[in-house]
Amino acid sequence: MLTRPLPLAAVALLAALALGGCGEDRDPGSTETVPEVGACRDLDADDVAASSNDTEPVACTQAHTAETFAAGDLPDEFAETEYDDSALGAWAYDTCSEAFRVHLGADESVVMRTVLSWAWFRPTESEWDDGARWYRCDLIGGGEQSPSYVDLPAGTEGLLAGIPEDDWMACADGPTVAGSPKVPCTEDHVWRAVTTIKLGEPGDDYPGDRVSEVQTRDFCADSVAAWLGYPESYDYGYTFFHEAEWSTGNRRSVCWARTSH
Repeated sequence: MLTRPLPLAAVALLAALALGGCGEDRDPGSTETVPEVGACRDLDADDVAASSNDTEPVACTQAHTAETFAAGDLPDEFAETEYDDSALGAWAYDTCSEAFRVHLGADESVVMRTVLSWAWFRPTESEWDDGARWYRCDLIGGGEQSPSYVDLPAGTEGLLAGIPEDDWMACADGPTVAGSPKVPCTEDHVWRAVTTIKLGEPGDDYPGDRVSEVQTRDFCADSVAAWLGYPESYDYGYTFFHEAEWSTGNRRSVCWARTSH
């Protein structure tokens, strides 16, 4: 039935990695040009797809689709690394995804079921060659399958704590979950992401596509039935991920209920 996160967060996958500028003659390790945490920007999908970003911040009380929730100097181990080194991408995924969850006040299941995602940015290639070594993690008001990004509130810390508002939770509007636009649950929709299943621990090997799908399917059949109150008949969908996502740290699949509320 399905296949990313969904936006879901972002899932943020390594495909969603990205980050922005730095000054000349910067010594590696300097914090002089590290981006400001809490800065807001009005980014679009093209901005998020880039590796670097120098969009000027705007007041967080103005319309904006992104907020920086983590930033800093890269560890010394990356002082001599190549710009597109996969180890750098893996480090950024771990760092930004954990900071994303903590910033929003959410557990792993909620993070997988939100329309919010994140992107990371680093200096431009020329700045990197000159020694710039910093990262920036931005919370984004949408994901890869969102028709458009939504505006964020003036502050997003703790936004998903407790019972999150439907404005920030993921629903899908289409005959099936796969390929359908992911929208906030306050908009018209057919499907709602209601639960997740954890398929393994951090050190576990990838179980394979077939095992992942069967475990996800069987769990979601029971989980969605319980969420709906065990009706006589119901429809459900699921999103499971593959080895590439597993290698970046994702161990969860998402269950969807067919519902209009």
